[in-house]
Amino acid sequence: MVLDLIALSSESRVWIYVADRELTYDEIYIVRDKLEGFLNNWASHNVSLDCYGNVFHKRFLALFVDPSRSGASGCSIDSSVHFIEELGKELGVDFFNRRQYSYFQADEEIITLSESDFKEKYVQKEIDGDTLVFDHLVNSKEKFINQWVRPLSTSWLTRIL
Repeated sequence: MVLDLIALSSESRVWIYVADRELTYDEIYIVRDKLEGFLNNWASHNVSLDCYGNVFHKRFLALFVDPSRSGASGCSIDSSVHFIEELGKELGVDFFNRRQYSYFQADEEIITLSESDFKEKYVQKEIDGDTLVFDHLVNSKEKFINQWVRPLSTSWLTRIL
C-alpha cells in the first residue's frame, strides 16, 4: 500500500537512484505517475508492501519500504530495479551510474559530477569539508531525513578524495 513518507516507520528501507541530469517538470510528472502505478502493485511474496516513492530535487528518485508488515525480498527488489531501468530508458536518463556525486553549490544549485571531476573540484578547493553533499548510501528513512545531506567532512565520500 502506498503511504505518505511520514506514515512509514523510521526503520523503513530506502533506495536512492541518481539521474545523470536534472529532470524536467514534464518528466517528473511522468515519473510520479508511473511510480504511483508501480508502488500500488509492489509486493513481496504476494503481500503488498507499505511503501513510498518520489523525486527529490529534480534528480533523485527514492523508494521506501516499511518492514513492519512485510519487507522487500530479492524478487521485489529486482522488480523495482527493472522498473527504474525501464523508466530510465523511456526518459533517456541513466539512474545507475554509481560513480556520480552530488553536492550543493554556494548558490544552492545541485551539482552532480563524475568521481574524477568531483576529486578535481576538491583539489581546486572549489568544494571542501563544509560543502553539503548527498550521501546516497543511507539505508533507512531516519538516515535519509537526518544524514542524506551532510557536510563532506562527515561523509563516506572523504574516502575517495
